[in-house]
Order: sequence, then C-alpha cells, then structure tokens
Amino acid sequence: MNKYELALVVNAKIEDEAREAVVASVKEIVANAGGQNIEVIDGGRKKLAYDIQKMSEGNYYFIQFDAEPTAPADIEQRVRIKDNVLRFLCVRRDEE
Repeated sequence: MNKYELALVVNAKIEDEAREAVVASVKEIVANAGGQNIEVIDGGRKKLAYDIQKMSEGNYYFIQFDAEPTAPADIEQRVRIKDNVLRFLCVRRDEE
C-alpha cells in the first residue's frame, strides 16, 4: 500500500452543510476505491490565484489515505464529475 493525499478545492459559495456533504461523498469515493486510514484535514477558505468559474475564493480540504497504486486513477475519475469541486489533485506522499 502507498500513502496518498487528495487535495480538493470546493466551491465557497455553497452552504456549510452542502460543503460537508461534498467532502463526505469524496471520502466515500476514496473508501470505495480501497482507501484505508482516511483522514480529512480542513485547510480553510483561501483566495484563489485566479478566478475559477467566476469565483475568487475556495475551501481547501486535504484527504490523506493509504491505497493500492491503481486507486488514484479511479478516485480522480469519480471526483472529476462531482458538482462543487472546483479543482483536485491526488499525489503520492513520501514515506516518513
């Protein structure tokens, strides 16, 4: 198993409950792809470097998990079609 981190930028204009629902659904996607030891870190609301879909701010979330090497491709494919996810990036973390 490898260690991965999924960075999400979620729409800042939606309600808190809807934002938490988006993060929960992405966490469920990670779990369904075989992710284990899932940890969600709230990065807070930050100004974006450039406007995305006419928005200048986004809420950042970092989801750390352990998974097989094939899992990130499956996760990215499913997160890509999620509403209210402006940007995402899944990277492999270094072993500590």
